[in-house]
Amino acid sequence: MPNAKYEKFLEEQVDELKRIGFLSHIRVLEGPNSTKSVLDGKEVLVLCANNYLGLANNQEMMQAGKEAIDKYGIGMGTGRGIMTYDMQEELDKKLGEFKGADAALCYPTGYCANFGGIWPLMVEGDTIVSDELNHASIIDGCRMAKGTGRIVYKHLDMQDLESKLKESIKERAKGKTMIITDSVFSMDGDICKLPEMIEIAEKHDAFIYIDDAHATGVLGKTGKGTVEHFNAYGKVEVVMGTLSKAIATVGGYVAGSEELYYYLRRRARPYLFSTGFLSPAICGATLKALEIVQREPERVQKLWDNTKYFKKELKSIGYNTGISETPITPILLDTPEKSKELSRLLYEEENIFVQAFSYPVVPKDTDRIRTIINAHHTKEQLERALEAFEKIGKRIGAI
Repeated sequence: MPNAKYEKFLEEQVDELKRIGFLSHIRVLEGPNSTKSVLDGKEVLVLCANNYLGLANNQEMMQAGKEAIDKYGIGMGTGRGIMTYDMQEELDKKLGEFKGADAALCYPTGYCANFGGIWPLMVEGDTIVSDELNHASIIDGCRMAKGTGRIVYKHLDMQDLESKLKESIKERAKGKTMIITDSVFSMDGDICKLPEMIEIAEKHDAFIYIDDAHATGVLGKTGKGTVEHFNAYGKVEVVMGTLSKAIATVGGYVAGSEELYYYLRRRARPYLFSTGFLSPAICGATLKALEIVQREPERVQKLWDNTKYFKKELKSIGYNTGISETPITPILLDTPEKSKELSRLLYEEENIFVQAFSYPVVPKDTDRIRTIINAHHTKEQLERALEAFEKIGKRIGAI
């Protein structure tokens, strides 16, 4: 017989999730992720994917992945703490070079990268100062740092950050302080104030850890991320990133000094105890992706051309896009019902897929549709989407 307390717990949790409609239906992708994809058996225009540079089904990357399988097989069958492919070592090196760092260490996912990058750096008596809207992986990585002080500052409020740092200095003796933030915030599309953070960190003897998940391939003239965007090379100690968004494969990494690389390779449990991650196919495709991004900077320019056009037109229609500064463009709405209705009607009537988000994914009373523009969207596709947003939005009273 199943345990009654266990069964009761699951029943209550499932009932609550159904009551609030949390992720009530998850669409099933039946082919490559592109601007037009087949979801639940229906061809739709996708306006909410992190495939920023349009590389998710790039033919060169696919070929590189196939060639890597031919040479190395499907997988290694052991952890990288025991042995490692030469191409995994090459990927670590290339990612470090791409981010303007001495070295980078790869992890199975971006989530694991934050898990395995944050808590090994912090010990009892240290302090973490974190933006209140940081990603869940940052929050969980901070929670794993046992014995450290954890302070949250108001979103992008540099005055509050400095005030909180001063408070932490009084409380700690010889411990170090980490300032940690997303570079691009995944729900609002705004950018961290890195220059001010660097000034504050230097003033109060802190070091900086940034999560470049939504900045890599997006910010900076050549898509290298936030450090390139602000020309802050040599001023940020730790940069985490993912391979699953603009790079369009899978995995994560932490970039920094050679000492950081050596230390995390031996102390980061998500790295040491994950077996067989970054398969030959993933390594081959990712190395090719890095080559393409650096060879074709016009992809980044097209991404921004599309983004600026779409934001401008959404605002002219009458939508509130909040404080977004990036291709992540939320459409803020009055109620969760209205956001779900807009998403549903766009999908059912206009063959356009955008995801609705409400609490607890976003704070209460900030219900939204989150759109993400990619470099491979055509002008015609964006125009058609804008027409649909205007028509449906007027019908349901969203504009």
